[in-house]
Amino acid sequence: MAEKIATREAYGNALAELGEKYDFVVLDADLSAATKTGIFKKKFPDRFFNCGIAEGNMHSVAAGIASTGRVVFVSTFAMFSAGRAFEQIRNSIGYPHLNVKIGATHAGITVGEDGATHQCLEDLATMRVIPGMAVVNPADAVETRAAVEWAINYYGPTYLRFGRMATPVIFDPATYKFEFGKAMTLAEGSDVMIIATGIMVAQALEARELLKNEGISAGVINMHTIKPIDRDAIVRAAAATGAIVTAEEHNIIGGLGSAVAEVVCETKPVPVLRVGVEDKFGKSGKVPALLEMYGLTPAHIAAKAKQAVEMKK
Repeated sequence: MAEKIATREAYGNALAELGEKYDFVVLDADLSAATKTGIFKKKFPDRFFNCGIAEGNMHSVAAGIASTGRVVFVSTFAMFSAGRAFEQIRNSIGYPHLNVKIGATHAGITVGEDGATHQCLEDLATMRVIPGMAVVNPADAVETRAAVEWAINYYGPTYLRFGRMATPVIFDPATYKFEFGKAMTLAEGSDVMIIATGIMVAQALEARELLKNEGISAGVINMHTIKPIDRDAIVRAAAATGAIVTAEEHNIIGGLGSAVAEVVCETKPVPVLRVGVEDKFGKSGKVPALLEMYGLTPAHIAAKAKQAVEMKK
């Protein structure tokens, strides 16, 4: 069984590790135990600032620090960054194109018992529409660590999406290489291509095995960068299989599914079916039950893939 590590945990560990190599500052909104920035705080107390439960102000402080030439990470739950602080991110970080890295944790339905108010299912959509904002959604702990180091060396506003739930480690840290804006083909297929992001990459790989048992050849692409989206990878997938299924822990409106559909409509129209939360708010509950309730399981992905294959006939 694959080791499981939450990407928020990997984020905190990456900050602490990379703080030895790079000079950057970390801000948090009184949630450092949950966002795991507390790991960095313990190691580098002089480069950590708790801004309190004032998320809008925290993002503005980050903008001010970045304007002096420093690299700054700002962290809180995804709902409080992409939701509560949207105006400050748009106007104070995005508009002047400042070098702020937004480490948004606890994204998606897997926040579990915290319920609808904390289960941010809209952040990929809201961050995508900010001009110049890079949007990255790592699939596992290894990819998270690589994405954090990439972000330190990339100039520009960046949204990094992390989850609360421990998820399978997919990649080998000895060989993995993060390429911004370049999707990773994890498995080839001839009947349908599953394009997944975040925790849904592991689910997509399981769905591929279910489909294989039914004689359906499904490929899997890890779309870790939502913006800029890898248009070439999407076009190749459409050409190779003639059918695409997207999978994301996000509203089916505005996120990965929308980004992929936009490219397909403009370049090579084929059936595109979306697996995600179907324009609903979340609910409080245990994560396995929520994934089943909202259709975010390998079985649901496989069912959509079979439907997409049928649409080609």
